[in-house]
Amino acid sequence: MDKIKFEKRSDIPEALTWDLSSLYVSDSDWENDCSKVRLSANKMQSFENRTANDGQTLLDCLKLHDEIELTLERIYVYARMKKDENNTESKYQGFLDKSRMLISEVSASISFLIPELSNISEEIIQKFFEEKPELLTYSHFFDVIKRHKSHILSSRDEEILAEFSQLTSCPEDVFTMINNADMDFGYVKNSHGEDLPLTHGSYISYLESTDPVLRKNAFKKLYSQYEKLKNTLAQTYSYSVKTNVVTSRLRNYSSPLKAALFGDNISEKVYKNLVDTINQNLNILHRYMALKKKVYGLHEMHMYDIYIPFENTYERYIPFEEAVDIMKSALLPLGDEYIKNVEKAVNSRWIDVYESPGKTSGAYSFGSYDSNPYILLNYNGKLKDVFTLVHEMGHSMHSFYTRANQPFAYGGHSIFTAEVASTVNENLLMHYLINNSENNSERKYLYMMHLEEFRGTVFRQTMFAEFEAIAHHACQNGEVLTCEYLCEIYNELNSKYMGDNVYHDNEIALEWSRIPHFYSAFYVYKYATGYLAASFIAQKILSGNDKDRMGYLEFLKSGNSNYPIDLLKLAGVDMQSPEPINAGLSEFKKILNELEKLYY
Repeated sequence: MDKIKFEKRSDIPEALTWDLSSLYVSDSDWENDCSKVRLSANKMQSFENRTANDGQTLLDCLKLHDEIELTLERIYVYARMKKDENNTESKYQGFLDKSRMLISEVSASISFLIPELSNISEEIIQKFFEEKPELLTYSHFFDVIKRHKSHILSSRDEEILAEFSQLTSCPEDVFTMINNADMDFGYVKNSHGEDLPLTHGSYISYLESTDPVLRKNAFKKLYSQYEKLKNTLAQTYSYSVKTNVVTSRLRNYSSPLKAALFGDNISEKVYKNLVDTINQNLNILHRYMALKKKVYGLHEMHMYDIYIPFENTYERYIPFEEAVDIMKSALLPLGDEYIKNVEKAVNSRWIDVYESPGKTSGAYSFGSYDSNPYILLNYNGKLKDVFTLVHEMGHSMHSFYTRANQPFAYGGHSIFTAEVASTVNENLLMHYLINNSENNSERKYLYMMHLEEFRGTVFRQTMFAEFEAIAHHACQNGEVLTCEYLCEIYNELNSKYMGDNVYHDNEIALEWSRIPHFYSAFYVYKYATGYLAASFIAQKILSGNDKDRMGYLEFLKSGNSNYPIDLLKLAGVDMQSPEPINAGLSEFKKILNELEKLYY
């Protein structure tokens, strides 16, 4: 059996669909909340210019603010998830549009709060804490405001910057239109002479094809289109970098990197440790590429060859019930309570399992602070779907533990920590599968899968991070970011990372021009740090140390109650140290050694 397909959503067994009643029992309840939140927002405006009056007034204001934000969150989440059940249902597209307009409207009416709170002196805040101990719940919230105070400009300057924010997003908007609307890649031929449509989505699948003609043609054709627009794309990216440089200067940061890290209270040392430590260990990446070249039997391994799939020994269909059993066995090191909560997620209809007409593709974990942390899947019974289930369950358990232990103010997760829980689960699953593999063929596949995930998430994202740092530093120092300059630095980085076993096709110098994340500066490094932190935590948990397991569960319970670096320390991870990076590299090297033994 290859795949379960349903003609209608109503054909799917109810137990395998999510139950959204923890959000709203009916659409009319959703409509009622939309009306109520406007009234709450009007009430909120009565606190303007009064938050410094006394502790009780401040507490009442913050509680009402949390209530409004939570209601808006619930309204949006329900509309989004109902739409995702069937995107052809216009009713819920209307709900989603209405929720977005409502969020914009209400947020604007209560936007006075943060600027007003930033103007209350620290002495008065401390006095209010003494008057009303309940306010201590918000102590970290006020610490965040205090830290940002030196980077908040005058009211008039803030107003001007707010007006210009419509323009500062222009480079990303232009890139998005060029990349997704204006580019037409046409068709490419495979080895049988057939014409196949080339799109952003099909490009990845073509690079993963066993057809060498298709891989090469797709690579050459795609980059030929970026070559035609290279100067425009260079100018677009250059203005994105300039915007970051100017904005950071206006807000009194020493650099764009410092500005990007400031919100999470992360030292530049974390960024530098990542880049420096990975650079010192590129030899093991070069060894891995040499092994891939041997495994693929290639005289020359081009950039379009590095995604060739490995021999898959897990082609059999894995029923969802079996995937759940595999997940529970893999996650046993997290303890009985964790497994009971996983079972609750499965048995209480947190998961929307199968694909159906109109359903949103992909997978996610989502929910409001006061709802179940739901999971959307499009389960097809492949091994990758088991990994997706385990990944999203990590997110949902993170949300579950956080919401059970933190107030709404700290009920979310920063991007720096958001992928840790999901990746810990994936690491535990990989170790479980490797330890229970039945033959060398299975072990080869799993080893390769593990190493490839590390390569793509750690080595590749670190290379991206290094490129961003070089480009921003150059711009800050007056260098003009021409197409030639950007291609030169990117080509040098790619050559350094890939090593001599990969033929350095000229086209790859243009890869910077097609990376959307570069328009969200200094974001990609978080993929690498999150993966390395998770790998380190998984290794500690698998050592059988109960203290490490309990420390990790404390991390899951902590939400946004502290800064990311401090939260990870609860799980025994100090990302200001090279230790987690070195531990991840040691794990990569250990698996590479085992894989080399199987092939050499």
